[in-house]
Amino acid sequence: MGYKPGLAPQGGAGDAMMQLKKLGIGVGWVLLAAALAVNFGFAARGARTPRGGEREVAYEKMQLFTKVLEQVRELYVDTNKVAYSSLFHGAMRGMLQSLDPHSQYLDPATYQDMKDDTSGQFGGLGIFVGLKDGLPTVISPMEDTPGFRAGILPGDKIIEVDGKTTEGLALDDVVKKMRGPPGSKVVLRLMRAKTQALRTVEVVRAEINVPSVKDAQLLEDGIGYVRVLQFSEHTAEDLQKALDELNKQGLRAFVLDLRNNPGGLLSSAVEVSQKFLHKGDLVVSTVGRTEKQLLVEKAGGRVHYLDFPMAILVNGGSASAAEIVSGALQDQHRAFLVGEKTFGKGSVQSLIPLDDGSALKLTTAKYYTPGHRVIHEHGIEPDVVVAMPPEDFRKLWLQRQRPKNAPPTDDADLETHVTDVQLERAVDALKGVLVIGKRAQERAANPKS
Repeated sequence: MGYKPGLAPQGGAGDAMMQLKKLGIGVGWVLLAAALAVNFGFAARGARTPRGGEREVAYEKMQLFTKVLEQVRELYVDTNKVAYSSLFHGAMRGMLQSLDPHSQYLDPATYQDMKDDTSGQFGGLGIFVGLKDGLPTVISPMEDTPGFRAGILPGDKIIEVDGKTTEGLALDDVVKKMRGPPGSKVVLRLMRAKTQALRTVEVVRAEINVPSVKDAQLLEDGIGYVRVLQFSEHTAEDLQKALDELNKQGLRAFVLDLRNNPGGLLSSAVEVSQKFLHKGDLVVSTVGRTEKQLLVEKAGGRVHYLDFPMAILVNGGSASAAEIVSGALQDQHRAFLVGEKTFGKGSVQSLIPLDDGSALKLTTAKYYTPGHRVIHEHGIEPDVVVAMPPEDFRKLWLQRQRPKNAPPTDDADLETHVTDVQLERAVDALKGVLVIGKRAQERAANPKS
């Protein structure tokens, strides 16, 4: 059916589509071919332009996609599920989820919900969740929160939320299902990491208010100890206060405990790291496919603690910002790490709004340590490996919170004594460093002896 340039074909849009179908060309193919042409035009103006071979493959695969689309439209049994908008949104969700657990397509309604979301309106469980092996996995339960009190441990797989499977759900959707008004209940079906045992727990949501710095104290031989539970806006300031107080007590060495720390703000991680590094030392960098994704963070600030040896405690619940700090101080030879391999969560997601009100949450960069080690899906390996089961770590915390001279109970977790073997190993190593340092000073002072 020929027509002159600039003139519309006779018979209207309906006849035109009928002719296309007679030629074996689906409506979806026409729409996608037009979109592809626009995309190539955009690429020519900005991003890398596809070469001839790539263009042919793209058209071939898009044609295959539209054939599937038309088959679904014509043959799927429930006609209320095959609107073009529903199928396109579903296809884009699948495409983004196939890239990695953190990339996501947000349809207009979901994107609007995210923009309207205010954390103060919801109660939580006090657990941080990531995706591992295709399932939502607990990175760490925050201490003294509903999730911790319910016995949820790092590594637990969340199989169901309120009786509905989490398989195939985006991480944000799982988190959304677990939130709700403070005081309301949610039922989780969990699978323990090592034993594969299943258990069901009912948790009452609450507002979560957890301090970021705790348990600052001076241990034996002038070895200071501080726990950082998360990296929030005031973490560096609170840590500074703790270090000032320990200095007054005669600080000679330092243990920074980042176990079960799920992370937090990048700015906070940099502010904490720079306290123990020389000004100008590299803390972390991000690398993506474009210059926009290149970010370099170096130590700044005015106060730097460089005159004492330092150990950092890490485990499988240490993630994100905690991995940035531990990786930076390890690579800069400022601290040695004791414990177990960290979680491995170190990617950057960019939010890209689209014209129809939807958006892409796309992984565009990864975090690298100063030694250019990638954190994401690799984690940080400790210098001294000391295993400690998550169950023992929970018992240890319960022991520490129990008042002195408290009467016996029937709770086995409270009555079973647990030794913090990771902290003990760090303290022993620091004692050795202090002894070696003292002997070196003595030799320097008396070179002839």
